[in-house]
Amino acid sequence: MSTVALRITGMTCGECERHVKEALTGVPGVTQVEVSQREASAQVEASGIEPEALVAAVKTAGYGASVSKREGAPSEALHVAIVGSGGAAFAAAIRATEGGARITMIERGTLGGTCVNLGCVPSKVMIRGADIAHLQSAHAFEGVERRRPAIRRAAMVAQQQGLVEALRQAKYASVLENNAAIRFVQGKARFKSPQALGVARSDGREEEVRADRFLIATGASPAVPPIPGLAAAPYWTSAEALAAEEIPEHLIVLGGSAVGLEIGQAFLHLGARVTFVELLTLLPRMDSAIGEEVRRILEAEGARVLVNAHVRSVSCQDGRFALDAGAEKLSGDRLLVATGRRPNTDGLGLSEIGVATDRGGAVIVDERLRSSVPHVYAAGDCTDQPQFVYVAAAAGTRAAVNMLGGDAALDLSAMPAVIFTTPQIASAGLTEQEARDRGLSPESRTLTLDNVPRALANFDTRGFVKMVAEARTGRLLGVHAVAAEAGELIQAAALALRANMTVADLGGELFPYLTMVEGLKLCAQTFTKDVKQLSCCAG
Repeated sequence: MSTVALRITGMTCGECERHVKEALTGVPGVTQVEVSQREASAQVEASGIEPEALVAAVKTAGYGASVSKREGAPSEALHVAIVGSGGAAFAAAIRATEGGARITMIERGTLGGTCVNLGCVPSKVMIRGADIAHLQSAHAFEGVERRRPAIRRAAMVAQQQGLVEALRQAKYASVLENNAAIRFVQGKARFKSPQALGVARSDGREEEVRADRFLIATGASPAVPPIPGLAAAPYWTSAEALAAEEIPEHLIVLGGSAVGLEIGQAFLHLGARVTFVELLTLLPRMDSAIGEEVRRILEAEGARVLVNAHVRSVSCQDGRFALDAGAEKLSGDRLLVATGRRPNTDGLGLSEIGVATDRGGAVIVDERLRSSVPHVYAAGDCTDQPQFVYVAAAAGTRAAVNMLGGDAALDLSAMPAVIFTTPQIASAGLTEQEARDRGLSPESRTLTLDNVPRALANFDTRGFVKMVAEARTGRLLGVHAVAAEAGELIQAAALALRANMTVADLGGELFPYLTMVEGLKLCAQTFTKDVKQLSCCAG
Protein backbone atom coordinates (compact mmCIF):
# COMPACT_ATOMS: atom_id res chain seq x y z
CA MET A 1 0.00 0.00 0.00
CA SER A 2 1.35 3.45 -0.90
CA THR A 3 0.12 7.03 -0.80
CA VAL A 4 0.19 9.14 -3.95
CA ALA A 5 -0.13 12.94 -3.77
CA LEU A 6 -1.83 14.61 -6.70
CA ARG A 7 -2.01 18.27 -7.64
CA ILE A 8 -5.53 19.01 -8.94
CA THR A 9 -6.45 22.03 -11.05
CA GLY A 10 -9.91 23.31 -11.98
CA MET A 11 -11.68 22.73 -8.65
CA THR A 12 -13.77 25.72 -7.54
CA CYS A 13 -16.16 24.38 -4.89
CA GLY A 14 -17.11 21.50 -2.63
CA GLU A 15 -19.04 19.86 -5.43
CA CYS A 16 -15.81 19.72 -7.43
CA GLU A 17 -14.13 17.96 -4.51
CA ARG A 18 -16.89 15.35 -4.58
CA HIS A 19 -16.53 14.76 -8.32
CA VAL A 20 -12.76 14.30 -8.06
CA LYS A 21 -13.13 11.95 -5.07
CA GLU A 22 -15.68 9.83 -6.92
CA ALA A 23 -13.42 9.62 -9.96
CA LEU A 24 -10.44 8.48 -7.89
CA THR A 25 -12.43 6.08 -5.71
CA GLY A 26 -13.62 4.32 -8.84
CA VAL A 27 -10.08 3.32 -9.86
CA PRO A 28 -9.44 -0.37 -9.03
CA GLY A 29 -6.89 -0.65 -6.23
CA VAL A 30 -7.76 2.65 -4.52
CA THR A 31 -8.67 2.21 -0.85
CA GLN A 32 -8.91 5.77 0.48
CA VAL A 33 -9.10 9.29 -1.00
CA GLU A 34 -8.87 12.72 0.60
CA VAL A 35 -9.49 15.78 -1.66
CA SER A 36 -8.95 19.47 -0.81
CA GLN A 37 -10.24 22.16 -3.13
CA ARG A 38 -8.50 24.84 -1.04
CA GLU A 39 -5.10 23.15 -1.34
CA ALA A 40 -5.74 21.98 -4.94
CA SER A 41 -4.65 18.49 -3.95
CA ALA A 42 -5.66 14.89 -3.40
CA GLN A 43 -4.08 12.15 -1.25
CA VAL A 44 -4.75 8.64 -2.54
CA GLU A 45 -3.99 5.36 -0.81
CA ALA A 46 -3.72 2.58 -3.37
CA SER A 47 -2.20 -0.79 -3.99
CA GLY A 48 -0.66 -2.06 -7.19
CA ILE A 49 -1.60 0.97 -9.29
CA GLU A 50 0.45 3.40 -11.35
CA PRO A 51 -0.03 7.12 -10.57
CA GLU A 52 -0.73 7.78 -14.25
CA ALA A 53 -4.02 5.87 -13.90
CA LEU A 54 -5.09 8.22 -11.13
CA VAL A 55 -4.17 11.25 -13.26
CA ALA A 56 -6.19 9.84 -16.15
CA ALA A 57 -9.25 9.30 -13.94
CA VAL A 58 -9.21 12.92 -12.75
CA LYS A 59 -8.87 14.20 -16.31
CA THR A 60 -11.80 12.05 -17.41
CA ALA A 61 -13.85 13.83 -14.75
CA GLY A 62 -12.98 17.17 -16.34
CA TYR A 63 -10.17 18.39 -14.06
CA GLY A 64 -6.42 18.76 -14.44
CA ALA A 65 -4.05 16.54 -12.47
CA SER A 66 -0.36 15.81 -12.02
CA VAL A 67 1.62 13.65 -9.63
CA SER A 68 3.21 15.55 -6.76
CA LYS A 69 5.10 12.77 -4.98
CA ARG A 70 4.74 9.41 -3.34
CA GLU A 71 4.59 9.83 0.39
CA GLY A 72 7.46 8.27 2.30
CA ALA A 73 9.54 7.65 -0.80
CA PRO A 74 11.62 10.74 -1.56
CA SER A 75 14.06 8.65 -3.56
CA GLU A 76 11.26 8.06 -6.06
CA ALA A 77 10.70 11.78 -6.67
CA LEU A 78 10.81 12.58 -10.37
CA HIS A 79 14.27 13.82 -11.32
CA VAL A 80 14.35 16.57 -13.93
CA ALA A 81 17.61 17.75 -15.47
CA ILE A 82 17.44 21.30 -16.86
CA VAL A 83 20.14 22.62 -19.18
CA GLY A 84 20.18 26.41 -18.86
CA SER A 85 19.35 28.91 -16.12
CA GLY A 86 17.26 31.64 -17.74
CA GLY A 87 13.57 32.45 -17.63
CA ALA A 88 12.35 29.14 -19.06
CA ALA A 89 14.68 27.10 -16.86
CA PHE A 90 13.70 28.79 -13.60
CA ALA A 91 9.98 28.80 -14.36
CA ALA A 92 10.16 25.06 -15.01
CA ALA A 93 12.31 24.38 -11.95
CA ILE A 94 10.01 26.27 -9.58
CA ARG A 95 6.86 24.62 -10.92
CA ALA A 96 8.41 21.15 -10.97
CA THR A 97 9.59 21.39 -7.35
CA GLU A 98 6.10 22.52 -6.35
CA GLY A 99 4.94 19.20 -7.78
CA GLY A 100 7.47 17.20 -5.78
CA ALA A 101 10.25 16.80 -8.35
CA ARG A 102 13.92 17.27 -7.69
CA ILE A 103 15.96 19.33 -10.11
CA THR A 104 19.50 19.39 -11.40
CA MET A 105 20.11 22.68 -13.21
CA ILE A 106 23.19 22.95 -15.39
CA GLU A 107 24.57 26.27 -16.65
CA ARG A 108 27.72 26.81 -18.67
CA GLY A 109 27.71 30.62 -18.46
CA THR A 110 26.23 33.31 -16.25
CA LEU A 111 23.32 32.48 -13.99
CA GLY A 112 20.04 34.02 -15.16
CA GLY A 113 20.26 33.76 -18.93
CA THR A 114 19.84 36.53 -21.49
CA CYS A 115 16.94 38.62 -20.17
CA VAL A 116 18.35 39.80 -16.86
CA ASN A 117 22.01 39.85 -17.91
CA LEU A 118 22.22 40.89 -21.55
CA GLY A 119 18.74 41.63 -22.84
CA CYS A 120 15.48 42.95 -21.42
CA VAL A 121 16.75 44.54 -18.22
CA PRO A 122 19.90 46.38 -19.36
CA SER A 123 18.40 47.43 -22.68
CA LYS A 124 15.30 48.96 -21.10
CA VAL A 125 17.43 50.85 -18.59
CA MET A 126 19.55 52.23 -21.42
CA ILE A 127 16.52 53.10 -23.54
CA ARG A 128 14.78 54.94 -20.70
CA GLY A 129 17.87 56.97 -19.86
CA ALA A 130 18.40 57.83 -23.52
CA ASP A 131 14.74 58.89 -23.86
CA ILE A 132 15.08 61.27 -20.91
CA ALA A 133 18.24 62.74 -22.42
CA HIS A 134 16.51 63.18 -25.78
CA LEU A 135 13.42 64.81 -24.30
CA GLN A 136 15.48 67.54 -22.69
CA SER A 137 16.40 68.89 -26.10
CA ALA A 138 13.52 67.63 -28.26
CA HIS A 139 10.28 67.92 -26.27
CA ALA A 140 7.32 69.85 -27.72
CA PHE A 141 6.25 71.91 -24.69
CA GLU A 142 6.52 75.67 -24.89
CA GLY A 143 7.73 77.50 -21.81
CA VAL A 144 10.00 74.64 -20.78
CA GLU A 145 13.61 75.34 -21.67
CA ARG A 146 15.17 72.91 -24.13
CA ARG A 147 18.80 72.10 -23.55
CA ARG A 148 21.35 69.56 -24.71
CA PRO A 149 22.14 67.41 -21.69
CA ALA A 150 25.60 66.43 -20.53
CA ILE A 151 25.90 62.64 -20.85
CA ARG A 152 28.17 60.57 -18.60
CA ARG A 153 27.79 57.21 -20.26
CA ALA A 154 30.02 55.36 -17.77
CA ALA A 155 27.73 56.42 -14.90
CA MET A 156 24.68 55.25 -16.88
CA VAL A 157 26.28 51.85 -17.41
CA ALA A 158 27.24 51.53 -13.75
CA GLN A 159 23.66 52.18 -12.62
CA GLN A 160 22.33 49.81 -15.27
CA GLN A 161 24.67 47.00 -14.26
CA GLY A 162 23.89 47.59 -10.61
CA LEU A 163 20.24 46.80 -11.29
CA VAL A 164 21.23 43.75 -13.36
CA GLU A 165 23.28 42.35 -10.50
CA ALA A 166 20.58 43.09 -7.92
CA LEU A 167 17.89 41.36 -9.98
CA ARG A 168 20.14 38.39 -10.74
CA GLN A 169 20.66 37.92 -7.01
CA ALA A 170 17.01 38.48 -6.03
CA LYS A 171 15.29 36.52 -8.80
CA TYR A 172 17.78 33.75 -9.56
CA ALA A 173 20.56 33.20 -7.02
CA SER A 174 18.25 33.57 -4.03
CA VAL A 175 15.80 31.07 -5.54
CA LEU A 176 18.59 28.51 -5.63
CA GLU A 177 19.64 29.36 -2.09
CA ASN A 178 16.10 28.93 -0.75
CA ASN A 179 15.00 25.84 -2.68
CA ALA A 180 16.72 22.69 -1.48
CA ALA A 181 15.11 20.66 -4.27
CA ILE A 182 17.21 22.45 -6.91
CA ARG A 183 20.86 21.46 -7.32
CA PHE A 184 22.90 23.87 -9.42
CA VAL A 185 25.89 22.65 -11.44
CA GLN A 186 28.25 25.00 -13.26
CA GLY A 187 29.42 23.24 -16.39
CA LYS A 188 28.82 22.35 -20.02
CA ALA A 189 26.30 19.61 -20.70
CA ARG A 190 26.06 17.12 -23.56
CA PHE A 191 23.81 14.10 -23.97
CA LYS A 192 25.72 10.82 -23.60
CA SER A 193 22.53 8.82 -24.09
CA PRO A 194 18.78 9.54 -24.07
CA GLN A 195 18.84 9.03 -20.29
CA ALA A 196 22.08 10.76 -19.30
CA LEU A 197 24.03 13.98 -19.64
CA GLY A 198 27.77 14.30 -19.39
CA VAL A 199 28.70 17.55 -17.67
CA ALA A 200 32.16 19.06 -18.02
CA ARG A 201 32.24 21.04 -14.80
CA SER A 202 33.97 24.37 -14.42
CA ASP A 203 36.36 22.82 -11.89
CA GLY A 204 37.60 20.36 -14.50
CA ARG A 205 35.69 17.32 -13.27
CA GLU A 206 33.38 15.25 -15.45
CA GLU A 207 29.97 14.31 -14.02
CA GLU A 208 27.17 12.15 -15.31
CA VAL A 209 23.62 13.32 -14.65
CA ARG A 210 20.88 10.73 -15.15
CA ALA A 211 17.26 11.89 -14.99
CA ASP A 212 13.67 10.88 -15.70
CA ARG A 213 12.94 14.00 -17.74
CA PHE A 214 15.12 16.59 -19.45
CA LEU A 215 14.44 20.23 -20.34
CA ILE A 216 16.58 22.04 -22.90
CA ALA A 217 16.46 25.75 -22.03
CA THR A 218 19.76 27.03 -23.36
CA GLY A 219 18.55 30.27 -24.96
CA ALA A 220 20.04 31.94 -28.01
CA SER A 221 23.00 34.12 -28.99
CA PRO A 222 23.51 36.83 -31.61
CA ALA A 223 23.70 35.46 -35.13
CA VAL A 224 26.51 36.88 -37.24
CA PRO A 225 26.01 36.82 -41.02
CA PRO A 226 28.78 35.45 -43.28
CA ILE A 227 29.77 38.82 -44.74
CA PRO A 228 33.36 38.87 -46.05
CA GLY A 229 35.65 40.56 -43.51
CA LEU A 230 33.06 40.76 -40.72
CA ALA A 231 34.40 37.91 -38.59
CA ALA A 232 37.81 39.60 -38.35
CA ALA A 233 36.40 43.01 -37.42
CA PRO A 234 35.87 44.15 -33.77
CA TYR A 235 32.13 44.61 -34.18
CA TRP A 236 29.64 44.96 -31.34
CA THR A 237 26.81 42.60 -30.58
CA SER A 238 24.04 43.80 -28.28
CA ALA A 239 26.09 42.68 -25.26
CA GLU A 240 29.04 44.96 -26.06
CA ALA A 241 26.77 47.83 -27.08
CA LEU A 242 24.82 47.77 -23.82
CA ALA A 243 28.02 47.71 -21.76
CA ALA A 244 29.85 50.34 -23.83
CA GLU A 245 30.99 53.30 -21.71
CA GLU A 246 31.52 55.61 -24.67
CA ILE A 247 29.10 57.07 -27.19
CA PRO A 248 30.21 56.51 -30.80
CA GLU A 249 30.60 59.42 -33.15
CA HIS A 250 28.97 57.37 -35.92
CA LEU A 251 27.31 54.03 -35.16
CA ILE A 252 26.41 51.78 -38.07
CA VAL A 253 23.66 49.30 -37.19
CA LEU A 254 23.49 46.19 -39.32
CA GLY A 255 19.92 44.94 -38.99
CA GLY A 256 16.49 46.55 -38.88
CA SER A 257 14.56 44.50 -36.36
CA ALA A 258 13.92 44.82 -32.63
CA VAL A 259 17.43 44.72 -31.14
CA GLY A 260 19.03 46.94 -33.76
CA LEU A 261 16.24 49.52 -33.67
CA GLU A 262 16.09 49.69 -29.86
CA ILE A 263 19.82 50.05 -29.27
CA GLY A 264 20.47 52.14 -32.37
CA GLN A 265 17.79 54.68 -31.47
CA ALA A 266 19.05 54.80 -27.88
CA PHE A 267 22.52 55.82 -29.09
CA LEU A 268 20.89 58.29 -31.47
CA HIS A 269 19.11 59.86 -28.49
CA LEU A 270 22.42 59.99 -26.59
CA GLY A 271 24.00 62.06 -29.34
CA ALA A 272 25.53 59.59 -31.79
CA ARG A 273 25.10 59.76 -35.52
CA VAL A 274 23.40 56.51 -36.53
CA THR A 275 22.92 54.70 -39.83
CA PHE A 276 20.66 51.67 -40.03
CA VAL A 277 21.40 49.13 -42.76
CA GLU A 278 18.78 46.45 -43.48
CA LEU A 279 18.82 43.76 -46.16
CA LEU A 280 15.01 43.85 -46.50
CA THR A 281 12.73 46.45 -44.93
CA LEU A 282 12.53 47.55 -41.32
CA LEU A 283 10.70 44.96 -39.21
CA PRO A 284 10.01 42.68 -42.18
CA ARG A 285 7.98 40.18 -40.13
CA MET A 286 5.47 42.76 -38.91
CA ASP A 287 2.69 44.66 -40.66
CA SER A 288 4.35 46.59 -43.48
CA ALA A 289 2.85 49.89 -42.29
CA ILE A 290 4.86 49.63 -39.07
CA GLY A 291 8.22 49.52 -40.80
CA GLU A 292 7.30 52.48 -42.98
CA GLU A 293 6.19 54.56 -40.00
CA VAL A 294 9.27 53.70 -37.93
CA ARG A 295 11.51 54.67 -40.82
CA ARG A 296 9.82 58.08 -41.04
CA ILE A 297 10.26 58.60 -37.30
CA LEU A 298 13.94 57.65 -37.28
CA GLU A 299 14.74 59.83 -40.27
CA ALA A 300 12.92 62.76 -38.67
CA GLU A 301 15.19 62.31 -35.64
CA GLY A 302 18.27 62.50 -37.84
CA ALA A 303 19.13 58.87 -38.53
CA ARG A 304 19.89 57.44 -41.94
CA VAL A 305 17.94 54.34 -42.88
CA LEU A 306 19.11 52.18 -45.77
CA VAL A 307 16.75 49.36 -46.74
CA ASN A 308 17.14 46.69 -49.40
CA ALA A 309 20.87 47.10 -48.83
CA HIS A 310 23.19 44.19 -49.54
CA VAL A 311 26.46 44.51 -47.63
CA ARG A 312 29.24 43.02 -49.73
CA SER A 313 32.13 43.39 -47.32
CA VAL A 314 33.24 44.82 -43.99
CA SER A 315 36.68 45.98 -42.94
CA CYS A 316 38.16 47.84 -40.00
CA GLN A 317 41.39 49.83 -39.99
CA ASP A 318 42.70 52.30 -37.43
CA GLY A 319 39.43 52.17 -35.51
CA ARG A 320 37.25 52.91 -38.54
CA PHE A 321 34.75 50.48 -40.02
CA ALA A 322 34.12 50.49 -43.75
CA LEU A 323 31.03 48.82 -45.23
CA ASP A 324 30.63 48.24 -48.94
CA ALA A 325 26.89 48.22 -49.65
CA GLY A 326 27.09 48.59 -53.41
CA ALA A 327 26.13 52.16 -54.25
CA GLU A 328 26.70 53.09 -50.61
CA LYS A 329 30.14 53.14 -48.98
CA LEU A 330 29.74 53.67 -45.25
CA SER A 331 32.33 54.60 -42.66
CA GLY A 332 31.86 54.69 -38.89
CA ASP A 333 33.74 54.23 -35.63
CA ARG A 334 31.46 51.47 -34.32
CA LEU A 335 29.46 48.67 -35.96
CA LEU A 336 26.56 46.95 -34.20
CA VAL A 337 25.60 43.58 -35.69
CA ALA A 338 21.94 42.94 -34.87
CA THR A 339 20.85 40.46 -37.52
CA GLY A 340 18.91 38.04 -35.38
CA ARG A 341 19.63 35.37 -32.78
CA ARG A 342 20.64 31.74 -33.11
CA PRO A 343 19.60 28.93 -30.72
CA ASN A 344 22.34 27.70 -28.37
CA THR A 345 22.02 24.02 -29.27
CA ASP A 346 25.42 23.24 -30.80
CA GLY A 347 27.41 20.80 -28.74
CA LEU A 348 24.45 19.36 -26.83
CA GLY A 349 24.44 16.10 -28.79
CA LEU A 350 20.77 16.44 -29.68
CA SER A 351 20.95 14.71 -33.04
CA GLU A 352 22.72 11.70 -31.48
CA ILE A 353 19.69 10.99 -29.28
CA GLY A 354 17.10 11.79 -31.95
CA VAL A 355 15.96 15.29 -30.91
CA ALA A 356 14.83 17.07 -34.08
CA THR A 357 15.91 20.64 -34.80
CA ASP A 358 15.12 22.99 -37.67
CA ARG A 359 17.68 24.33 -40.13
CA GLY A 360 18.71 27.06 -37.71
CA GLY A 361 19.30 24.64 -34.85
CA ALA A 362 16.09 25.38 -32.92
CA VAL A 363 14.52 22.44 -31.09
CA ILE A 364 11.16 21.61 -32.67
CA VAL A 365 8.50 21.28 -29.98
CA ASP A 366 4.77 20.66 -29.94
CA GLU A 367 2.26 22.81 -28.05
CA ARG A 368 3.07 20.84 -24.89
CA LEU A 369 6.79 21.59 -25.26
CA ARG A 370 7.77 18.02 -26.08
CA SER A 371 10.58 17.38 -28.50
CA SER A 372 10.68 14.41 -30.88
CA VAL A 373 12.03 12.36 -27.94
CA PRO A 374 9.10 11.94 -25.50
CA HIS A 375 10.95 12.51 -22.23
CA VAL A 376 13.01 15.45 -23.56
CA TYR A 377 11.28 18.84 -23.46
CA ALA A 378 12.48 22.27 -24.57
CA ALA A 379 11.44 25.84 -23.85
CA GLY A 380 12.56 29.38 -24.58
CA ASP A 381 14.75 30.91 -27.25
CA CYS A 382 16.42 27.59 -28.14
CA THR A 383 13.12 26.35 -29.61
CA ASP A 384 11.14 27.25 -32.72
CA GLN A 385 8.81 29.46 -30.66
CA PRO A 386 8.87 33.29 -30.51
CA GLN A 387 11.89 34.67 -28.66
CA PHE A 388 10.29 36.58 -25.79
CA VAL A 389 11.12 35.96 -22.14
CA TYR A 390 7.46 35.80 -21.12
CA VAL A 391 6.87 33.12 -23.76
CA ALA A 392 9.91 31.28 -22.41
CA ALA A 393 8.64 31.45 -18.83
CA ALA A 394 5.14 30.33 -19.80
CA ALA A 395 6.63 27.48 -21.81
CA GLY A 396 8.86 26.44 -18.92
CA THR A 397 5.93 26.31 -16.52
CA ARG A 398 3.83 24.24 -18.91
CA ALA A 399 6.72 21.92 -19.68
CA ALA A 400 7.06 21.25 -15.96
CA VAL A 401 3.35 20.49 -15.61
CA ASN A 402 3.57 18.03 -18.48
CA MET A 403 6.74 16.38 -17.19
CA LEU A 404 4.85 15.71 -13.96
CA GLY A 405 2.04 13.97 -15.84
CA GLY A 406 -0.19 16.95 -16.55
CA ASP A 407 -1.60 18.23 -19.80
CA ALA A 408 -0.83 21.93 -20.31
CA ALA A 409 -0.66 23.50 -23.76
CA LEU A 410 0.94 26.82 -24.69
CA ASP A 411 -1.48 28.86 -26.80
CA LEU A 412 0.29 31.70 -28.63
CA SER A 413 -2.66 32.77 -30.79
CA ALA A 414 -3.09 36.06 -28.92
CA MET A 415 0.55 36.62 -27.96
CA PRO A 416 1.39 40.32 -27.49
CA ALA A 417 4.75 41.54 -28.77
CA VAL A 418 6.46 44.85 -27.95
CA ILE A 419 9.51 46.65 -29.32
CA PHE A 420 10.74 49.41 -27.03
CA THR A 421 11.62 52.09 -29.54
CA THR A 422 10.27 55.61 -29.06
CA PRO A 423 7.39 55.57 -29.78
CA GLN A 424 6.90 51.91 -28.96
CA ILE A 425 5.80 49.24 -31.42
CA ALA A 426 3.32 46.55 -30.43
CA SER A 427 1.23 43.85 -32.02
CA ALA A 428 -1.07 40.97 -31.16
CA GLY A 429 -2.88 38.54 -33.41
CA LEU A 430 -2.77 38.42 -37.20
CA THR A 431 -1.71 40.88 -39.84
CA GLU A 432 -3.94 41.24 -42.89
CA GLN A 433 -1.61 39.06 -44.95
CA GLU A 434 -1.48 36.38 -42.28
CA ALA A 435 -5.27 36.37 -42.14
CA ARG A 436 -5.50 35.92 -45.91
CA ASP A 437 -2.90 33.14 -45.78
CA ARG A 438 -5.20 31.32 -43.37
CA GLY A 439 -8.12 31.56 -45.75
CA LEU A 440 -9.90 34.37 -43.91
CA SER A 441 -11.44 37.49 -45.46
CA PRO A 442 -10.05 40.39 -43.43
CA GLU A 443 -10.73 44.09 -43.48
CA SER A 444 -8.75 46.72 -41.60
CA ARG A 445 -8.86 50.27 -40.32
CA THR A 446 -5.97 52.53 -39.38
CA LEU A 447 -6.39 55.34 -36.86
CA THR A 448 -3.65 57.96 -36.90
CA LEU A 449 -2.78 59.34 -33.49
CA ASP A 450 -3.94 62.87 -34.28
CA ASN A 451 -7.37 61.35 -33.53
CA VAL A 452 -6.39 60.20 -30.03
CA PRO A 453 -6.83 62.87 -27.32
CA ARG A 454 -3.95 61.53 -25.20
CA ALA A 455 -1.55 61.94 -28.13
CA LEU A 456 -2.81 65.48 -28.75
CA ALA A 457 -2.25 66.35 -25.08
CA ASN A 458 1.27 64.92 -25.33
CA PHE A 459 1.95 67.05 -28.45
CA ASP A 460 3.19 63.84 -30.03
CA THR A 461 0.97 62.37 -32.71
CA ARG A 462 3.53 60.11 -34.34
CA GLY A 463 2.19 56.65 -35.09
CA PHE A 464 -1.13 54.84 -35.48
CA VAL A 465 -3.36 52.03 -34.29
CA LYS A 466 -4.39 49.47 -36.90
CA MET A 467 -7.06 46.82 -36.45
CA VAL A 468 -7.70 43.74 -38.56
CA ALA A 469 -11.14 42.11 -38.37
CA GLU A 470 -13.05 39.37 -40.12
CA ALA A 471 -15.15 41.13 -42.75
CA ARG A 472 -18.33 39.08 -42.33
CA THR A 473 -18.54 38.86 -38.53
CA GLY A 474 -16.44 41.78 -37.32
CA ARG A 475 -14.43 39.38 -35.12
CA LEU A 476 -11.15 40.98 -34.09
CA LEU A 477 -8.16 39.24 -35.70
CA GLY A 478 -5.22 41.50 -34.91
CA VAL A 479 -4.05 44.84 -33.55
CA HIS A 480 -0.85 46.64 -34.55
CA ALA A 481 0.34 49.94 -33.13
CA VAL A 482 3.10 52.49 -33.19
CA ALA A 483 2.43 54.80 -30.25
CA ALA A 484 3.71 56.12 -26.97
CA GLU A 485 3.10 53.34 -24.44
CA ALA A 486 1.98 50.93 -27.16
CA GLY A 487 3.33 48.17 -24.95
CA GLU A 488 0.69 49.04 -22.36
CA LEU A 489 -2.29 49.23 -24.71
CA ILE A 490 -1.48 45.98 -26.50
CA GLN A 491 -2.38 43.82 -23.51
CA ALA A 492 -5.98 45.04 -23.69
CA ALA A 493 -5.95 44.05 -27.36
CA ALA A 494 -4.59 40.60 -26.50
CA LEU A 495 -7.38 40.07 -23.96
CA ALA A 496 -9.95 41.16 -26.54
CA LEU A 497 -8.53 38.63 -28.99
CA ARG A 498 -8.56 35.92 -26.36
CA ALA A 499 -12.23 36.69 -25.65
CA ASN A 500 -13.14 36.56 -29.37
CA MET A 501 -14.54 40.09 -29.22
CA THR A 502 -15.80 41.88 -32.29
CA VAL A 503 -14.85 45.42 -33.20
CA ALA A 504 -18.41 46.39 -32.25
CA ASP A 505 -17.86 44.88 -28.79
CA LEU A 506 -14.61 46.76 -28.40
CA GLY A 507 -16.02 50.01 -29.68
CA GLY A 508 -18.80 49.84 -27.10
CA GLU A 509 -16.56 49.22 -24.09
CA LEU A 510 -15.68 51.84 -21.48
CA PHE A 511 -12.18 53.25 -21.87
CA PRO A 512 -10.80 55.97 -19.58
CA TYR A 513 -10.50 59.32 -21.33
CA LEU A 514 -7.06 60.73 -22.05
CA THR A 515 -5.33 57.38 -22.07
CA MET A 516 -3.48 55.94 -25.02
CA VAL A 517 -5.45 52.70 -24.77
CA GLU A 518 -8.55 54.70 -25.73
CA GLY A 519 -7.07 54.48 -29.22
CA LEU A 520 -8.33 50.89 -29.34
CA LYS A 521 -11.92 52.00 -28.83
CA LEU A 522 -11.62 54.79 -31.37
CA CYS A 523 -10.02 52.54 -33.97
CA ALA A 524 -12.76 49.94 -33.44
CA GLN A 525 -15.38 52.63 -33.98
CA THR A 526 -13.86 53.59 -37.34
CA PHE A 527 -15.28 50.37 -38.80
CA THR A 528 -18.75 51.95 -38.65
CA LYS A 529 -18.33 55.71 -38.21
CA ASP A 530 -16.13 58.75 -38.76
CA VAL A 531 -14.53 59.39 -35.36
CA LYS A 532 -13.54 62.90 -36.44
CA GLN A 533 -17.21 63.79 -36.11
CA LEU A 534 -17.48 62.59 -32.49
CA SER A 535 -17.16 64.73 -29.38
CA CYS A 536 -14.13 64.13 -27.14
CA CYS A 537 -15.35 61.09 -25.24
CA ALA A 538 -18.47 60.06 -27.12
CA GLY A 539 -19.43 56.46 -26.33
